[in-house]
Amino acid sequence: MAAQMGGQPVLILPERVQRYLGRDAQRMNIMAARVIAQAVRTTLGPRGMDKMLVDSLGDVTITNDGVTILDEMDVEHPAAKMMVEIAKVQEDEVGDGTTTAVVLAGELLKRAEELLDQDIHATVIATGYRLAATKAQEILDNIAISVSKDDDKTLKQIALTAMSSKGSEMRGEKLAELCVKAVGQIVEESDGKLEADLDNIKVEKKSGGSSADSQLVQGLILDKEVVHPGMPRRVEKAKIALLNLALEVKETETDAKINITDPEQLRSFLEEERHMLQEMVEQVRKAGVNVVLCQKGIDDIVQHYLAKAGILAARRVKESDMEKLARATGGKIVTNIKDFMTKDLGSAALVEERKIAGEEMIFIEGCKDPKAVSLLVRGGTEHVVDEVERAVHDAVSVVSAAVEDGKIVAGGGNPEIDVAKGLREYADTVGGREALAVDAFADAIEIIPRTLAENAGLDPIDILVQLRAAHEKNGGRDIGIDVVSGKVTNTLKLGIVEPLRVKTQAIKSASEVAEMILRIDDVIAAGKLDKGEMGPPGGPGAGMGGMPPM
Repeated sequence: MAAQMGGQPVLILPERVQRYLGRDAQRMNIMAARVIAQAVRTTLGPRGMDKMLVDSLGDVTITNDGVTILDEMDVEHPAAKMMVEIAKVQEDEVGDGTTTAVVLAGELLKRAEELLDQDIHATVIATGYRLAATKAQEILDNIAISVSKDDDKTLKQIALTAMSSKGSEMRGEKLAELCVKAVGQIVEESDGKLEADLDNIKVEKKSGGSSADSQLVQGLILDKEVVHPGMPRRVEKAKIALLNLALEVKETETDAKINITDPEQLRSFLEEERHMLQEMVEQVRKAGVNVVLCQKGIDDIVQHYLAKAGILAARRVKESDMEKLARATGGKIVTNIKDFMTKDLGSAALVEERKIAGEEMIFIEGCKDPKAVSLLVRGGTEHVVDEVERAVHDAVSVVSAAVEDGKIVAGGGNPEIDVAKGLREYADTVGGREALAVDAFADAIEIIPRTLAENAGLDPIDILVQLRAAHEKNGGRDIGIDVVSGKVTNTLKLGIVEPLRVKTQAIKSASEVAEMILRIDDVIAAGKLDKGEMGPPGGPGAGMGGMPPM
């Protein structure tokens, strides 16, 4: 970047830095974003394909989960990173619909590029997209169907729809049931609103067995073992002490020094230490405790006395697990052994150490109305169990979103066709060049049913024509694609349903990132970049103002 001043060139940026201006910058950013969308497009829907991701160490991940693919991809280009960000936001907000959001953003940018080629300004397109996104939210709200938190049948269908794209539909029935029960258990009412905090569902995965062996525990599973061989391995009618303290002799706060001059003093010193530890155990035993779960360490002597008293104990339990245990068992986390009282105890029907896939785990189950539960996910191999875990995560996320909002929509591309139809009608009322952007938004949103059809091996044009015709007729509202039969049908009756939040969030995220990328008209190298990366124009470092290309 140089300027002429009195015939002398004035360098503003380093000589070898390449700068992109105007259409070049827009074209480059749009291309990078579309490449990302194209990478995950084939994974959309129940008939979507999987991706194999291999890292530098040779570790393999096989998945068709949008956010996992984008998270694992080594993306360099800044515009492409913005697309990855959409998937992460969608995952955090809803837990599903990540591929939908990214594919939609890519298509919005493709349609925007066509408008840019017609000399329509980027700001006009961005304004039109913003209007269309707001209108799309309204249309979705109008077509949404109410669902109750007790409607287990519909909630199970929502879970099955989310799982169907994860290759777990064969064993999805049982998993979906477990997910609905888990969410139903942790739902709480606050200020008249239902809340389902997914942090209260702990998912433990173990390879071995099949996914049909997965189970829901009305309590918690700890990836820990009993600390002493002399302790019981099974305790019924458990009275549980939750301790956030070390059952050990504490070191003094100050650097104290004790001078011992004869063996008797040493014996007394050790005796006193043993007595203090014994007193700790006695304090616990008196309260009627038969299970101790400790967040910190347990001294060997304390372990011996606990074993003698027939108390099962586990140590170094994670803080997050301690909080879940308090919610599940109804106990209180105690930080001072002297303040310990019987009313602080938690309870469970059974605490047992079991060997799962060659590793000991402690099951705390049969808790009365627990507000934290555990899902034990099984699968034949490590790759299978990882994918089943992702399917379970998506299922509990969409069920909780449906319970919290109480709104769902029919799936199979139905809402997108409805939105596209509504936006085309709305474009006529907008007028001006913005109307072209609204129309482009309507065309872009049809990429979802089109991709579902393509991935199922169907003719996308035939399917789109049939969908549009069905939605033009009265009562065609719940018509979508059944990818199994390859027909256009009533997806609501088939049980292909999704939470409203999945669609609204995807449209919101996709339109915002498309607007942001469109408004960039200049790409300049920043000062913080490592100058060693900058190569000559057109060289390896010329991809993005000295940054390596994606």
